Amino acid sequence: MSAKASISKEVFSPQDERMLGAVLVKRRTKKKIPFLATGGQGEYRTYICLSVTNKRPAQVFITKVKQFEGASNFVRRSQWTLEQLRQVNGSDPNRECPEFDLQFDNACDQWMASSGSEKFTFFQILHHTCQRYLSDQKPEFINCQARLFTGNSILHTAADSVTSAVQKASQALNERGERLGRAEESTAEMMNSAQQFADTAHKLAMKHKC
Repeated sequence: MSAKASISKEVFSPQDERMLGAVLVKRRTKKKIPFLATGGQGEYRTYICLSVTNKRPAQVFITKVKQFEGASNFVRRSQWTLEQLRQVNGSDPNRECPEFDLQFDNACDQWMASSGSEKFTFFQILHHTCQRYLSDQKPEFINCQARLFTGNSILHTAADSVTSAVQKASQALNERGERLGRAEESTAEMMNSAQQFADTAHKLAMKHKC
């Protein structure tokens, strides 16, 4: 099972909340640690996850999830609501770079994704989610590639694929129904012909018998 699939299963309960997307990140700038802080948990991997609750009205969260070195489980850390997200900075509108910033009401984190394509996929999901769940005061997307704002997102593509599959399945069922209908008609015609033949044979036999 992939790390993202494990996070979706372990951290976000399918009954209450479902994960929409996640991106593996690391900080571009080291976080300042207080002088007296000791007993750190060592190295870890960080994922920025987007999730939505199943209950109505739905709430969308951006959650920082970590997996510490030597541990198999994932743990939640910081969490914000989608309404607290103020700005999404893609760092470079001309190329698929891994750097990006997320600015919230009370925090601003500078991240680097594992790849530019993974960041772009996460941005697509995030932008689509903002359009769907926020009626006003949507976060500002800056320094992002123009294709992010077109209708050709992976979510639309997926929806188109599903629609296409449904249409093909419906067409196949209709064609099958037509073939079955023709077969039933042919069978009925054959039965009628057979009955007519049997009746004629019976009449001939009775005639010769007489």
